[in-house]
Amino acid sequence: MQEIQEEDWLKLNRIGNGKDALLFSSPFCGTCKVAERMLEIVEAAEVPTTLYKININYAPQLRNAWKITSVPCLVLLKNGEPYQFEYAMRSVDYLYKLMKNMD
Repeated sequence: MQEIQEEDWLKLNRIGNGKDALLFSSPFCGTCKVAERMLEIVEAAEVPTTLYKININYAPQLRNAWKITSVPCLVLLKNGEPYQFEYAMRSVDYLYKLMKNMD
């Protein structure tokens, strides 16, 4: 999982089949640490999705534009456009299926 800054995320150009997942988290959030670990396991299973992590405290534009209400929040995107927001990281299996089936 690659950590990214807001300005770098905004510069990314997603054209074509870009399937991304962006985890909003905070360094002082225990549940976020659990979510990160779960997503690291999913990532190791080689899902066809690029996974990024961003600190919500330093991402005011994205936080406001996408109306992120709490952390952790996993935003699923196709070609740079968010289409699903997951606040409950239910299980590794659930996250794996969610990210594998991003069609």
